[in-house]
Amino acid sequence: NFDELEERGWIKFKPKGSHWWDGFRVAEPVIKAELVVSTCCLKTHRFGGVFTMSLKLSVGIVKKSYMPELHSSFFNMRKMIAEINLAYNPSLIVLDGVDAFVDGGPEKGVLKECNVIIAGTDRVAVDAVGLAVLKEVGSNRKIMKTRIFEQEQIKRAVELGIGVSSPSLIELITPDEESEKYAKKIREIIQKG
Repeated sequence: NFDELEERGWIKFKPKGSHWWDGFRVAEPVIKAELVVSTCCLKTHRFGGVFTMSLKLSVGIVKKSYMPELHSSFFNMRKMIAEINLAYNPSLIVLDGVDAFVDGGPEKGVLKECNVIIAGTDRVAVDAVGLAVLKEVGSNRKIMKTRIFEQEQIKRAVELGIGVSSPSLIELITPDEESEKYAKKIREIIQKG
């Protein structure tokens, strides 16, 4: 529980060119861990984040005293979310997309069955695939009308070198024929944006 960390349990990050006023502090256990496995869910976010998957999950490692700055920065919030991801690099990301909020979120909204689990080592790729799944099942206007690599969280993460820089670099590996058929649809959506 990061809320129980003492002051010395936080590490300051001030990335060059950041949209954070004076950087931010992150939980030391995440930074010093030998391996980090990120477990996130597939969902939209009605409070300005647009979507909340692996990049947005990183907000949870930032000291809560920095949340007023993030939440009051409506025009830069999604860029700031991406910038948090410079602080660490998870070894594995597992995104639960069995059921997903396709509108509303993060805790209530329109729920649809997507029946997917997405796993990978690249946060941009995982979130891009998650956005493609939302587009495939039908989501809100901000998801449906914005190209995947034009979503601000993704775009800023790409600028920062956090993950893949284009849809063509995303590789989908599936265990069976049924999954491969679905992956083909997702690949097409990712390529279209």
